[in-house]
Amino acid sequence: MAGIVVIGAGQAGASLVAKLRTLGFDGPLTLIGDEPAPPYQRPPLSKKYLLGELALERLFLRPESFYAEHGIDLRLGQPVTRIDPATKQVWLGDQALPYDQLALTTGAEPRQLPAAMGGGLDGVYPVRRLADIDRMAREFVHGRHVLIVGGGYIGLEAAAVARLRGLEVTLIEAAPRILQRVAAPETSNAMRDLHLRHGVRLLEGVGLARLTGTGRVDGADLADGQRLAVDFVITGIGIAPAVGLAQTAGLRIDNGIAVDALGQTSAPGIWAAGDCASFAFRGARIRLESVQNAIDQAEAVAANMLGADAPYAPVPWFWSDQYDTKLQIAGLNTGYDRVIVRATDGGRSHWYFVGDRFLAVDAIDDPRAYMLGKRLLEAGRTPDPAAVADPGVDLKTLLR
Repeated sequence: MAGIVVIGAGQAGASLVAKLRTLGFDGPLTLIGDEPAPPYQRPPLSKKYLLGELALERLFLRPESFYAEHGIDLRLGQPVTRIDPATKQVWLGDQALPYDQLALTTGAEPRQLPAAMGGGLDGVYPVRRLADIDRMAREFVHGRHVLIVGGGYIGLEAAAVARLRGLEVTLIEAAPRILQRVAAPETSNAMRDLHLRHGVRLLEGVGLARLTGTGRVDGADLADGQRLAVDFVITGIGIAPAVGLAQTAGLRIDNGIAVDALGQTSAPGIWAAGDCASFAFRGARIRLESVQNAIDQAEAVAANMLGADAPYAPVPWFWSDQYDTKLQIAGLNTGYDRVIVRATDGGRSHWYFVGDRFLAVDAIDDPRAYMLGKRLLEAGRTPDPAAVADPGVDLKTLLR
């Protein structure tokens, strides 16, 4: 029996192999990762770990001993070079490893600045892997100037950490506003105000022309003609699904590795889950880049690999910690046509609707609104917008 092989030792891969064992799979099980560290949490990398508030071992999803104790062959620092669906083998260099079923949990990789724009200079850092954070940590010296390129969650979280460490921070976003791709103007405005209060110089509608320097970055030319002297640069310009292995193996690629409702790819016996996998949702093919999806989709795929035949039906949720503010999001706001604002003494929330249907909620320091919104979405219910907007209405009544 060749057993099950999982390529990608991140949150999804670790969740998948653990769920297989929980569900009673007792055959050979291999988890392969190209990083030397055992599976670890990514969200704290750019926050508590970078701040020095979280030890390396506390990043690990499970103690490394867990894998051996559960008969999981954990292979670290071993990139897979190719997959052969016809012979059901994966290759690690010149070593072939057979499989009965294969799962791809290869995740995503940060988009890089082109070399022509200075992306290859020393002192330019993406935010994705443990090694990225370890490399940039030495740069965080009080009083230095960091340029952050990109006003999405990664860029904003990096800006918050840099200010907490006493750095001067300039953040540029080429789009007209931060978070434009993922949030309503109301949420963008609230997060902009938060960063301005903490001393971030925030430039929206301003792109990067090029980074300057000989060998190491020392400045930036912006698209509006400004020139900045900088000590280092953090890029948060999005991620792309890691589909190289799947593409070379002939699997269908469509905004990631295309899977059906069960998590199966276009090749028999091959499955995918997590940031790399795209699936049908509300008439579109989407990927969900979140810890919640990595865990839930991987566990659903594990069950389906063992014959559960249960379609994956997510209720997406996300979060972002910036300074002492927590932004919690439930649902997907795609296609919204109005936003209802609810303000309370403790926080605020922004509720997204399309027509008469409730889509999502952004809750800023308002965990109650987040939890109630999430429960409404899970129940498939739409609250009365007028009641949502009235801070005198107890949100619990919306569930009745």
